[in-house]
Amino acid sequence: MADQIDVSDELMAYVRTTSLREDPVLRELREITANLPLGTAMQLMPEEGQLLALCVKLCGAARVVDIGTFTGYSALVMAKALPVGGTLITCDSSRRWLDIAEQHWRRAGVADRIEPRIGDAHKTLAELTEEFGPESVDLIFIDAEKTGYPEYYESAVALLRPGGLIVIDNTLLRGRVIDPEATDPETEAVRILNARMSDDPRVDIVLLVVADGITLARKR
Repeated sequence: MADQIDVSDELMAYVRTTSLREDPVLRELREITANLPLGTAMQLMPEEGQLLALCVKLCGAARVVDIGTFTGYSALVMAKALPVGGTLITCDSSRRWLDIAEQHWRRAGVADRIEPRIGDAHKTLAELTEEFGPESVDLIFIDAEKTGYPEYYESAVALLRPGGLIVIDNTLLRGRVIDPEATDPETEAVRILNARMSDDPRVDIVLLVVADGITLARKR
């Protein structure tokens, strides 16, 4: 059985030349984000953004929840993939980078599809469940503080419709999940999430060994 190949800079350049479809607004937003404090570390890889857009289309998503807005790249790439009349609710604890996000959403012509909600995302998810009801969302993307991942996942499963998709970023946490000396709260939380999802009969899952680990979970 073949192992995962090593991705050199040259191979990544080839992948982006032959596969990546990133329009100028998305590219500009990614470049601006890279120059912010911790921007490179927190930024979504463009290939992952393209995967998110494909997931939105494949599951026919019309209502999407994005947990972790930052500068709005994930919200933008998913909103562009929504059908006419589709909506995306993006959650963040701070308005710090929202101006950058909203500027690019407007330039891309999808600002009317995106509703930012600022505050504790756990509370926002509870409010969405009350507002729309359980099993009312088609796709949920989780890319926020890692200590909240187990609780975000449980809220997402309740909010997601059968056949809907949860996409979770950073589920390998730069390899710290297998480092016995890594006992920080973020690593422990991701380990708890991964173990829980592995045995969860409510979902079908796959953990992709790309970027920093991406887990896809389809609700049964």
